[in-house]
Amino acid sequence: MRRLDTTHTDFDSALAQLTAVDTESDSVISQTVAQIIADIAARGDEALLEYTARFDQRKVASVGQLEISKERQITALNSVDSAQREALEYAAHRVQSFHQHQLQQSWQYYDDLGNLLGQKVTPLERVGVYVPGGKASYPSSVLMNTIPAKVAGVPEIVMAVPAPGGALNDLVLAAACIAGVDRLFTIGGAQAIAALAYGTHTVPAVDKIVGPGNIYVATAKRQVFGRVGIDMVAGPSEILIICDGGTDPDWVAMDLFSQAEHDELAQCLLLCPDGAYLEAVQASIDRLLPGMERADIIRISLATRGAMILTRDLHEAVTVSNRIAPEHLEISVEDPESLLPLVQHAGAIFMGRFTSEALGDYCAGPNHVLPTSRSARFSSPLGVYDFQKRSSIIMGSEQGAQELGAVASVLARGESLTAHARSAEMRFLDKPCAND
Repeated sequence: MRRLDTTHTDFDSALAQLTAVDTESDSVISQTVAQIIADIAARGDEALLEYTARFDQRKVASVGQLEISKERQITALNSVDSAQREALEYAAHRVQSFHQHQLQQSWQYYDDLGNLLGQKVTPLERVGVYVPGGKASYPSSVLMNTIPAKVAGVPEIVMAVPAPGGALNDLVLAAACIAGVDRLFTIGGAQAIAALAYGTHTVPAVDKIVGPGNIYVATAKRQVFGRVGIDMVAGPSEILIICDGGTDPDWVAMDLFSQAEHDELAQCLLLCPDGAYLEAVQASIDRLLPGMERADIIRISLATRGAMILTRDLHEAVTVSNRIAPEHLEISVEDPESLLPLVQHAGAIFMGRFTSEALGDYCAGPNHVLPTSRSARFSSPLGVYDFQKRSSIIMGSEQGAQELGAVASVLARGESLTAHARSAEMRFLDKPCAND
């Protein structure tokens, strides 16, 4: 891994170059996705069947044959290894328990004029969950994207997962059963996002689409945003570890590996004021890497987008971290709570030497769908909030119509919106509308 030093004059430029990532898709991909979306919107099931045959090598007579029944999900749940089932159920319980705390309630009050004011919180009606498929399986993504929606009270959740050649992982089906997915279609790619956004004869249109995917899925989500809501357009995985030099170097090396194994563009950074410790972690990396199943991917990730950064002290390390706004931040120090108030930007914060990022990925409870590419500066982890919407409540009293109406009239006329002003003035009890 490359070395950076905050005391060097070129540190700022080197850090900016290291952390820069292009999350936009190229024009060819954007054009291809736009054509797929337009085709699905125009021809519905017919186009969806054609793209499924083309991209997933699956030829079926109707989209209905691509839907997985609840009975099939239950069969999958009963067929998986007992340890895996128990792990899924344990994780689901913890995820549900955590997100229950996020549930927002409606509220209202009367002000001193007798006006009723408040907020009505309601769940979205239908949500689409996209789960990557094929060679990899992500049952954890099923839990993380579905359970908060269920806690929010979403009545119907429609899941899409590709099944190239008909191959579908039973763990994914089992997770869908546990999480409470209502309808499940084995469709993938941009065509799945388009079907969820526009609806077809068979696939119902949803109000919001959540879940990770490849560049085509991410581009499709970006393009259908506005017609439907989306959670976020995620970039490569990120981890930033701040260490005081007291954590076992093997632990830190493996924590770096845990994100680097996602893909070659994953970013793994270690910040520490102890240069000798950075050397020790590098030695652990060199020793442990050859034994990793995804060694080639990890090696490229660490070499191209990874770095060890020598800082003046731990406070400076947090300052640098805030500039980067990482997806995952590990504070692997003796007293992590002393540094927590200094953290301004991070998707999820893992505190203490015993808290590996992997706990958050699977079963700690908080959501693992997190902002990437510095978007933690302005966005948050997926949660119940993303599946509820708020409506304002205003019921004016007779007195409120006089006092608030007078203020509204002045402001409306200041904006030359006289119909607004007269609408308020007509409710005055003893004053005719002003002439315009």
